[in-house]
Amino acid sequence: MKSYTITVNGTAYEVTVEETGSVSAPAQAAPKAPAAAPKAAPKAAAPKSAGAGAVKVTASVPGKVLKVVASAGQAVKAGDSIVILESMKMEIPVVAPQDGTVASVDVAEGASVENGDTLATMN
Repeated sequence: MKSYTITVNGTAYEVTVEETGSVSAPAQAAPKAPAAAPKAAPKAAAPKSAGAGAVKVTASVPGKVLKVVASAGQAVKAGDSIVILESMKMEIPVVAPQDGTVASVDVAEGASVENGDTLATMN
């Protein structure tokens, strides 16, 4: 018999395994066809305004757009929320880096975004 200590979610368990004298090969199962790679969902069509602004507001983490707070043409102050992302079950506000006007909002609620994706632009 062999004893092992296995830790699961921070709890240690002592496990004893009995060795048998004979080792049999496992039954051969039919080989599985390789799973097709999941297709990435297309990004939601982003509402655009007439022109893009000079200042890009980007995602700092990958996640999902939970809520679009600001709209194109809205005046914002530095620190005002523009978009709220959901990542790892946390709500992360993406804020205006400076005072200005939102020129475009480039994402829609429910869209998946990656780190560095442009969420909005400002003037």
